[in-house]
Amino acid sequence: MSEGQSVLFDVPGPRTRRRNRIIGVVGGALILALLAGLVWGLREQLAPRKWQPFADATTWTAYLLPGLLATLRAAVISVLASSAIGLLLGMGRLSHVKAISWLCGLVVEFFRSVPVLMMMVFSYYAYLSTGLFSGDVLSLMGVVTGLTVYNSCVMAELVRAGVHGLPAGQLEAGQAIGLTHSQVLRSIQLPQAISAMLPSLVSQLVIILKDTALGYMITYPELLRAAQYIDAVYGNLVVGFLIVAVIFYILNWSLTRLAHMLEARLRSRRIAPARIVGPGAPLDEVEIS
Repeated sequence: MSEGQSVLFDVPGPRTRRRNRIIGVVGGALILALLAGLVWGLREQLAPRKWQPFADATTWTAYLLPGLLATLRAAVISVLASSAIGLLLGMGRLSHVKAISWLCGLVVEFFRSVPVLMMMVFSYYAYLSTGLFSGDVLSLMGVVTGLTVYNSCVMAELVRAGVHGLPAGQLEAGQAIGLTHSQVLRSIQLPQAISAMLPSLVSQLVIILKDTALGYMITYPELLRAAQYIDAVYGNLVVGFLIVAVIFYILNWSLTRLAHMLEARLRSRRIAPARIVGPGAPLDEVEIS
Protein backbone atom coordinates (compact mmCIF):
# COMPACT_ATOMS: atom_id res chain seq x y z
CA MET A 1 0.00 0.00 0.00
CA SER A 2 1.43 3.37 -0.97
CA GLU A 3 2.02 6.15 1.53
CA GLY A 4 -0.71 8.32 0.01
CA GLN A 5 -3.48 5.79 0.57
CA SER A 6 -5.46 4.66 3.60
CA VAL A 7 -7.23 1.37 4.15
CA LEU A 8 -10.67 2.37 2.89
CA PHE A 9 -10.15 5.29 0.53
CA ASP A 10 -7.57 7.49 -1.11
CA VAL A 11 -6.25 10.40 0.91
CA PRO A 12 -8.14 13.52 -0.25
CA GLY A 13 -6.28 16.09 -2.28
CA PRO A 14 -6.19 19.87 -1.71
CA ARG A 15 -9.44 20.52 -3.60
CA THR A 16 -11.33 17.80 -1.71
CA ARG A 17 -9.99 18.99 1.63
CA ARG A 18 -11.08 22.54 0.81
CA ARG A 19 -14.55 21.32 -0.17
CA ASN A 20 -14.80 19.27 3.05
CA ARG A 21 -13.88 22.30 5.14
CA ILE A 22 -16.55 24.37 3.40
CA ILE A 23 -19.16 21.65 3.96
CA GLY A 24 -18.13 21.38 7.63
CA VAL A 25 -18.39 25.14 8.19
CA VAL A 26 -21.77 25.41 6.43
CA GLY A 27 -23.12 22.34 8.24
CA GLY A 28 -21.94 23.64 11.62
CA ALA A 29 -23.53 27.02 10.93
CA LEU A 30 -26.85 25.37 10.04
CA ILE A 31 -26.79 23.29 13.22
CA LEU A 32 -26.06 26.37 15.33
CA ALA A 33 -28.88 28.22 13.59
CA LEU A 34 -31.30 25.37 14.30
CA LEU A 35 -30.26 25.30 17.95
CA ALA A 36 -30.62 29.05 18.22
CA GLY A 37 -34.09 28.84 16.68
CA LEU A 38 -35.05 26.07 19.09
CA VAL A 39 -33.85 28.06 22.10
CA TRP A 40 -35.69 31.14 20.85
CA GLY A 41 -38.90 29.14 20.37
CA LEU A 42 -38.60 27.76 23.90
CA ARG A 43 -37.57 31.05 25.48
CA GLU A 44 -40.68 31.14 27.67
CA GLN A 45 -40.05 27.59 28.91
CA LEU A 46 -36.39 28.39 29.58
CA ALA A 47 -37.02 31.63 31.44
CA PRO A 48 -35.20 32.10 34.78
CA ARG A 49 -38.42 31.61 36.76
CA LYS A 50 -38.71 28.10 35.32
CA TRP A 51 -35.32 27.18 36.76
CA GLN A 52 -35.98 28.71 40.17
CA PRO A 53 -37.78 25.67 41.70
CA PHE A 54 -34.61 23.60 41.27
CA ALA A 55 -32.79 25.96 43.62
CA ASP A 56 -35.22 24.87 46.33
CA ALA A 57 -34.14 21.80 48.32
CA THR A 58 -37.74 20.62 48.55
CA THR A 59 -37.84 19.98 44.79
CA TRP A 60 -34.92 17.59 45.15
CA THR A 61 -35.94 15.87 48.36
CA ALA A 62 -39.60 15.49 47.40
CA TYR A 63 -39.29 14.66 43.70
CA LEU A 64 -35.88 14.19 42.08
CA LEU A 65 -34.00 12.21 44.74
CA PRO A 66 -36.85 9.72 45.29
CA GLY A 67 -37.12 9.35 41.51
CA LEU A 68 -33.36 8.80 41.25
CA LEU A 69 -33.43 6.16 43.99
CA ALA A 70 -36.35 4.41 42.28
CA THR A 71 -34.47 4.43 38.98
CA LEU A 72 -31.33 3.01 40.56
CA ARG A 73 -33.33 0.39 42.47
CA ALA A 74 -34.98 -0.93 39.33
CA ALA A 75 -31.71 -0.78 37.37
CA VAL A 76 -29.64 -2.63 39.99
CA ILE A 77 -32.19 -5.42 40.41
CA SER A 78 -32.56 -5.76 36.64
CA VAL A 79 -28.79 -5.78 36.07
CA LEU A 80 -28.21 -8.51 38.65
CA ALA A 81 -31.10 -10.64 37.43
CA SER A 82 -30.27 -10.12 33.74
CA SER A 83 -26.62 -11.00 34.28
CA ALA A 84 -27.42 -14.24 36.12
CA ILE A 85 -30.18 -15.38 33.76
CA GLY A 86 -28.25 -14.23 30.68
CA LEU A 87 -25.23 -16.27 31.75
CA LEU A 88 -27.39 -19.36 32.23
CA LEU A 89 -29.13 -18.87 28.89
CA GLY A 90 -25.80 -18.30 27.16
CA MET A 91 -24.39 -21.50 28.64
CA GLY A 92 -27.58 -23.29 27.62
CA ARG A 93 -27.20 -22.14 24.03
CA LEU A 94 -23.62 -23.41 24.07
CA SER A 95 -24.59 -26.76 25.57
CA HIS A 96 -23.77 -29.89 23.56
CA VAL A 97 -27.17 -31.30 24.61
CA LYS A 98 -29.34 -30.45 21.63
CA ALA A 99 -32.61 -30.20 23.58
CA ILE A 100 -31.19 -27.64 26.03
CA SER A 101 -29.50 -25.65 23.27
CA TRP A 102 -32.69 -25.60 21.16
CA LEU A 103 -34.93 -24.60 24.10
CA CYS A 104 -32.62 -21.78 25.21
CA GLY A 105 -32.31 -20.59 21.61
CA LEU A 106 -36.10 -20.49 21.27
CA VAL A 107 -36.47 -18.44 24.46
CA VAL A 108 -33.71 -16.00 23.45
CA GLU A 109 -34.95 -15.45 19.91
CA PHE A 110 -38.56 -14.95 21.01
CA PHE A 111 -38.03 -12.48 23.84
CA ARG A 112 -35.39 -10.52 21.94
CA SER A 113 -38.09 -9.75 19.36
CA VAL A 114 -40.66 -8.45 21.87
CA PRO A 115 -40.49 -4.73 22.80
CA VAL A 116 -39.43 -4.00 26.37
CA LEU A 117 -42.42 -1.76 27.01
CA MET A 118 -44.81 -4.51 25.93
CA MET A 119 -43.22 -6.92 28.41
CA MET A 120 -43.42 -4.32 31.17
CA VAL A 121 -47.12 -3.67 30.56
CA PHE A 122 -47.88 -7.39 30.25
CA SER A 123 -46.01 -8.19 33.48
CA TYR A 124 -47.71 -5.32 35.32
CA TYR A 125 -51.23 -6.43 34.43
CA ALA A 126 -50.38 -10.10 34.94
CA TYR A 127 -49.20 -9.37 38.50
CA LEU A 128 -52.20 -7.10 39.05
CA SER A 129 -54.67 -9.76 37.87
CA THR A 130 -53.14 -12.58 39.89
CA GLY A 131 -52.58 -10.47 43.01
CA LEU A 132 -49.00 -11.66 43.21
CA PHE A 133 -47.74 -8.13 43.93
CA SER A 134 -49.52 -4.99 45.05
CA GLY A 135 -48.82 -1.41 46.05
CA ASP A 136 -45.50 0.14 45.15
CA VAL A 137 -43.94 -3.29 44.57
CA LEU A 138 -46.36 -3.95 41.69
CA SER A 139 -44.96 -1.31 39.33
CA LEU A 140 -41.38 -2.07 40.41
CA MET A 141 -41.75 -5.76 39.57
CA GLY A 142 -43.39 -4.88 36.26
CA VAL A 143 -40.35 -2.76 35.30
CA VAL A 144 -37.84 -5.32 36.58
CA THR A 145 -39.53 -8.23 34.84
CA GLY A 146 -39.69 -6.48 31.48
CA LEU A 147 -36.08 -5.33 31.65
CA THR A 148 -34.80 -8.68 32.92
CA VAL A 149 -36.56 -10.82 30.34
CA TYR A 150 -35.36 -8.76 27.38
CA ASN A 151 -31.82 -7.93 28.51
CA SER A 152 -31.01 -11.43 29.76
CA CYS A 153 -31.62 -12.67 26.22
CA VAL A 154 -29.35 -9.99 24.78
CA MET A 155 -26.62 -10.84 27.31
CA ALA A 156 -26.97 -14.52 26.46
CA GLU A 157 -26.17 -13.70 22.84
CA LEU A 158 -23.19 -11.61 23.92
CA VAL A 159 -21.85 -14.51 25.97
CA ARG A 160 -22.37 -16.92 23.09
CA ALA A 161 -20.64 -14.55 20.64
CA GLY A 162 -17.73 -14.11 23.06
CA VAL A 163 -17.20 -17.86 23.38
CA HIS A 164 -17.44 -18.40 19.64
CA GLY A 165 -14.84 -15.68 19.15
CA LEU A 166 -12.23 -17.61 21.13
CA PRO A 167 -9.71 -19.88 19.38
CA ALA A 168 -11.19 -23.32 18.76
CA GLY A 169 -8.02 -24.96 20.02
CA GLN A 170 -8.89 -24.09 23.61
CA LEU A 171 -11.75 -26.59 23.67
CA GLU A 172 -9.55 -29.28 22.14
CA ALA A 173 -6.72 -28.54 24.60
CA GLY A 174 -9.09 -28.72 27.55
CA GLN A 175 -10.53 -32.02 26.40
CA ALA A 176 -7.03 -33.34 25.80
CA ILE A 177 -6.19 -32.96 29.51
CA GLY A 178 -9.36 -34.76 30.55
CA LEU A 179 -11.88 -31.90 30.99
CA THR A 180 -15.43 -32.32 29.80
CA HIS A 181 -17.12 -29.89 27.42
CA SER A 182 -18.99 -28.24 30.33
CA GLN A 183 -15.83 -27.93 32.43
CA VAL A 184 -13.93 -26.28 29.58
CA LEU A 185 -16.84 -23.89 29.06
CA ARG A 186 -17.08 -22.91 32.74
CA SER A 187 -13.42 -22.74 33.72
CA ILE A 188 -11.64 -21.67 30.52
CA GLN A 189 -13.92 -20.17 27.90
CA LEU A 190 -16.48 -18.19 29.91
CA PRO A 191 -13.97 -16.06 31.89
CA GLN A 192 -12.21 -15.08 28.67
CA ALA A 193 -15.47 -14.46 26.81
CA ILE A 194 -16.87 -12.22 29.56
CA SER A 195 -13.63 -10.25 29.69
CA ALA A 196 -13.56 -9.84 25.90
CA MET A 197 -17.24 -8.84 25.71
CA LEU A 198 -17.07 -6.48 28.69
CA PRO A 199 -17.53 -3.26 26.63
CA SER A 200 -20.65 -4.69 24.96
CA LEU A 201 -21.96 -5.96 28.29
CA VAL A 202 -21.51 -2.55 29.89
CA SER A 203 -23.26 -0.90 26.95
CA GLN A 204 -26.19 -3.18 27.65
CA LEU A 205 -26.14 -2.17 31.33
CA VAL A 206 -26.33 1.47 30.25
CA ILE A 207 -29.35 0.57 28.12
CA ILE A 208 -30.99 -1.06 31.16
CA LEU A 209 -30.48 2.13 33.16
CA LYS A 210 -32.01 4.26 30.43
CA ASP A 211 -34.91 1.88 29.80
CA THR A 212 -36.07 2.26 33.39
CA ALA A 213 -37.64 5.51 32.11
CA LEU A 214 -40.25 3.36 30.34
CA GLY A 215 -41.61 2.54 33.78
CA TYR A 216 -43.57 5.79 33.82
CA MET A 217 -46.08 4.04 31.54
CA ILE A 218 -47.00 1.69 34.40
CA THR A 219 -46.92 4.39 37.11
CA TYR A 220 -43.45 3.55 38.39
CA PRO A 221 -42.15 6.69 40.19
CA GLU A 222 -38.77 6.94 38.41
CA LEU A 223 -36.98 10.09 37.23
CA LEU A 224 -39.19 10.78 34.22
CA ARG A 225 -42.35 10.61 36.32
CA ALA A 226 -40.65 12.83 38.91
CA ALA A 227 -40.16 15.46 36.19
CA GLN A 228 -43.87 15.18 35.35
CA TYR A 229 -44.78 15.70 39.01
CA ILE A 230 -42.59 18.81 39.09
CA ASP A 231 -44.29 20.09 35.94
CA ALA A 232 -47.71 19.56 37.52
CA VAL A 233 -46.66 21.79 40.42
CA TYR A 234 -44.48 24.43 38.77
CA GLY A 235 -45.32 24.18 35.05
CA ASN A 236 -41.72 23.73 33.87
CA LEU A 237 -41.75 20.47 31.90
CA VAL A 238 -38.91 21.40 29.50
CA VAL A 239 -36.55 22.45 32.27
CA GLY A 240 -37.48 19.36 34.29
CA PHE A 241 -36.68 17.09 31.36
CA LEU A 242 -33.36 18.88 30.84
CA ILE A 243 -32.39 18.33 34.48
CA VAL A 244 -33.39 14.65 34.27
CA ALA A 245 -31.40 14.28 31.02
CA VAL A 246 -28.29 15.69 32.74
CA ILE A 247 -28.74 13.25 35.65
CA PHE A 248 -29.03 10.33 33.24
CA TYR A 249 -25.94 11.52 31.40
CA ILE A 250 -23.90 11.68 34.62
CA LEU A 251 -25.05 8.19 35.64
CA ASN A 252 -24.29 6.63 32.26
CA TRP A 253 -20.95 8.43 31.95
CA SER A 254 -19.92 7.22 35.40
CA LEU A 255 -20.91 3.65 34.56
CA THR A 256 -18.99 3.77 31.28
CA ARG A 257 -15.87 5.16 32.96
CA LEU A 258 -16.05 2.45 35.59
CA ALA A 259 -16.29 -0.17 32.86
CA HIS A 260 -13.26 1.24 31.05
CA MET A 261 -11.24 1.12 34.27
CA LEU A 262 -12.32 -2.47 34.89
CA GLU A 263 -11.53 -3.45 31.31
CA ALA A 264 -8.04 -1.90 31.55
CA ARG A 265 -7.38 -3.73 34.80
CA LEU A 266 -8.50 -7.05 33.38
CA ARG A 267 -6.37 -6.50 30.27
CA SER A 268 -3.30 -5.71 32.35
CA ARG A 269 -3.81 -8.89 34.35
CA ARG A 270 -4.36 -10.98 31.25
CA ILE A 271 -1.23 -9.68 29.50
CA ALA A 272 1.14 -9.41 32.45
CA PRO A 273 4.74 -9.11 31.19
CA ALA A 274 7.38 -11.49 32.49
CA ARG A 275 10.54 -9.91 33.94
CA ILE A 276 13.75 -11.92 34.12
CA VAL A 277 15.77 -11.17 37.26
CA GLY A 278 19.12 -11.51 35.54
CA PRO A 279 20.83 -12.97 32.49
CA GLY A 280 20.61 -16.71 32.50
CA ALA A 281 18.40 -16.76 35.59
CA PRO A 282 16.78 -20.12 36.31
CA LEU A 283 13.04 -20.63 35.87
CA ASP A 284 12.24 -20.23 39.57
CA GLU A 285 13.72 -16.73 39.52
CA VAL A 286 11.31 -15.43 36.91
CA GLU A 287 8.97 -12.88 38.46
CA ILE A 288 5.55 -12.15 36.99
CA SER A 289 4.55 -8.54 37.60
